[in-house]
Amino acid sequence: MQESDQAGAPITARHIVVVGAGPAAHRFTESLASRFVAGGPPIRITVFGDEQHRAYDRVALSKRLSGRIDLALGSEDLWLQSEVEHRPGTAVVQVDPAAQTVTLESGELVGYDELVLATGSFATVPAIANALAGRVYRTVDDVDDLVAEAETLTARHARAVNVVVVGGGLLGLEAAGGLNRLGASASLVHSGRWLMSSQLDEGAGQALGRIIQNQGISLNLAVRPSEILLDSHGEVVGVELTDGRRLDADIVIFSIGITPRDELARNAGISTGERGGVVISAACESSAAHVWAIGEVANINGACVGLVAPANAMAEVVADRIWGGQALFPGVDDATKLKLSGVEVASFGDAFAATEHSLEIVYADPARGLYQKIVVSDDAKTLLGGIFVGDAAPYASLRPLLGRELPAEPGAYLSSAGGEVPAGADLPDDVQLCSCNNVSVGAVRSAIHGPGGPGLGCTDLGELKTCTRAGTQCGSCVPLVKKILETELLAAGLEVSTALCEHVSLSRSELFESVRILGLRSVEDVMTRFGAGLGCDVCKPVIASVVATQTSAYILDNGAGHMQDTNDRALANMQKDGTYSVVPRIPGGEITPAKLKVIADVAAHYDLYTKITGGQRIDMFGARLEQLPEIWKLLVDAGFESGQAYGKSLRTVKSCVGSTWCRYGVQDAVAMAVRLELRYRGLRSPHKFKLGVSGCARECAEARGKDIGIIASENGWNLYVGGNGGYQPAHAQLLAQDLDDETLISYIDRYVMYYIRTAERLQRTARWQEELPGGLDHVREVVCEDSLGIAADLEAAMALHVENYEDEWAATLKDPERLRRFHSFVNAPNTPDPSIVKVSERGQNRPAFPSEKAAGTVMLSGPSIPVRSSRP
Repeated sequence: MQESDQAGAPITARHIVVVGAGPAAHRFTESLASRFVAGGPPIRITVFGDEQHRAYDRVALSKRLSGRIDLALGSEDLWLQSEVEHRPGTAVVQVDPAAQTVTLESGELVGYDELVLATGSFATVPAIANALAGRVYRTVDDVDDLVAEAETLTARHARAVNVVVVGGGLLGLEAAGGLNRLGASASLVHSGRWLMSSQLDEGAGQALGRIIQNQGISLNLAVRPSEILLDSHGEVVGVELTDGRRLDADIVIFSIGITPRDELARNAGISTGERGGVVISAACESSAAHVWAIGEVANINGACVGLVAPANAMAEVVADRIWGGQALFPGVDDATKLKLSGVEVASFGDAFAATEHSLEIVYADPARGLYQKIVVSDDAKTLLGGIFVGDAAPYASLRPLLGRELPAEPGAYLSSAGGEVPAGADLPDDVQLCSCNNVSVGAVRSAIHGPGGPGLGCTDLGELKTCTRAGTQCGSCVPLVKKILETELLAAGLEVSTALCEHVSLSRSELFESVRILGLRSVEDVMTRFGAGLGCDVCKPVIASVVATQTSAYILDNGAGHMQDTNDRALANMQKDGTYSVVPRIPGGEITPAKLKVIADVAAHYDLYTKITGGQRIDMFGARLEQLPEIWKLLVDAGFESGQAYGKSLRTVKSCVGSTWCRYGVQDAVAMAVRLELRYRGLRSPHKFKLGVSGCARECAEARGKDIGIIASENGWNLYVGGNGGYQPAHAQLLAQDLDDETLISYIDRYVMYYIRTAERLQRTARWQEELPGGLDHVREVVCEDSLGIAADLEAAMALHVENYEDEWAATLKDPERLRRFHSFVNAPNTPDPSIVKVSERGQNRPAFPSEKAAGTVMLSGPSIPVRSSRP
């Protein structure tokens, strides 16, 4: 690309060459290109990457295990700019700093004015016998190849593949967890005495270990592999450990750290560190003129750092310097907030309390795998660091306050406090909000206000993230960004939108009240009155749920059928292979032998995979759509009804055996659980909700992990509310104690109906309770003291539901029109879906892996037999 100066002489564009096309290279290219303006100094950027992909999010690599999802960073528009050229699958093999050239694998010589090394790192492989037979977990291709091999070996051996993962850090845990979810038998080997020993202290590591073990992953700690064992054909069969034990293995994965890819620099005479990496200054300059290094290959202050935030900071420094700026690397921010294997983990600052005279405030709940620690100065005022395992909700509010005085007592941020975590909306402007992209609170506020004044800038969360970059990388700061946005808009006198979507301007709670007051009885009436357009997947299920709750109507009648998602339309949960699960209700976990026999007969007759759930029910998997009415006819005739595992409604009421059998029980937990489940069954709500009833303080029903928990005492029942497991676990909090049966039920009636009326879409009771003004105290005033004067109304609404309840499957079976929904193919109603293929494993049939479907056979211990299919 050439331009001309005022005298007509050609101006050659500065050529910036980037070696490496990962996240750091992407951030540098994006930052440099954004500085280019028409009429300014011309530039040309060429990015060489040896992978065939454009830059992708390595932090989210584990998501690729569940499918070939796109992890690409940013918009493809960046690579379509005339100033930018991306050359994937093109390796650079030599750098000549004196001639300012790079040599490609093809022999092509490319000159540069500035060279940026962003070559990243290799996965480290230990020096043990047969190490080359192992795999690494570093790139998209590594993950795709790993999944394909696991499926091939599973089909070949006709059993779960044995995977041994060496390394108990983030990537190792993600690899083990992801493969475990795919059906592999996963074992993890880690040299430390606890998991993530570089980021977590012993208490946190042990809490994490309990959670990982509960997922079925075997842990082998304080030990290393000494050899990969091979059979006579060179196939992996096991791993020998340094303590002499042997683990069976079909696949071995190494995830023990990274080694900087600094060979280009070393061969070019550019200074590298004693332990690897291109040595750089605070300006990210290497020892060679016009050569820079960023990301994992860069060695600053004697270390290479494998984190997103420092890599992004280096990229910004070099982009600024190339354009003539004076930026310096601000230092390493090693805060991490991770979501791995279904558990939240966060660590930041002086997490190990190495600061002299520091204090540690710790809350641990081993039964729940919960560990939280805040490190503060000896006067308990200045925040120095923290660790969170199991519940990392406080991280977003605490991380920006690192090194500053806390606005509340340290213990207020721990789950044991029970109340709402102090908000960070009043943070000073100079506080760093997003460490990944170095965005301050002030920058976010400025973007919200805009040049024209308060509220005239970015007033939508998505728009705000785009224009500031805050929350676009790891996402941990998004809750705080949202809180600041709402606070600033309210302070400016502007309305904060709570609309369901672009089709319905009301919030869910406003919609519920409007429908109730106006007495609307059908979804068409609601859409006509409050909707615009045809609606969407957000508003339509909410409207159908609101109408069903208030009318006790069949969920698919009155125009509601097309409003529901797949599960509600089928009155069953769809599984990964297109079949459905059947979950009959078993109130309180109590069931007669006769009913157990019916379930066994049904499962055997329809060849259903059968599993006992954590909610004291029996789940049967693998039913085809057209089989559901036949199966439910047998179950309904035997006295069963829908367990509504598919609905946003009551799921289960879990109970221990209580005083009927247990020598410690003080109340009849089973009778109460059955009574409650039969009372609230089928009640549609903003989100699913669960109850638990324990017959004594030993808490065998785990009631405090439920939305509503009831724990018996010698004086009556203690009522806990606002707990849940799942993505953001929360401990239920005590609402009232020593209640008799009738008072307990009236309080639960009020609590549940108040939640249904005022909670927003997909809001669990824990989050709803936290966001209510006054939190638990407000709930207690409404439910126990009737502060709003609506207790009688709430109880009447619940009584109406109880009176009009009808089992959805019983109602379906009575109506031929309703039964017409249950056909695999509209033009061939009795033809099963030919895509459903199953494979026998551990005495039951599971969905076939793609490789097994393609092969058409599965190898068992005997001869090859055809894969059993539903083809007629």
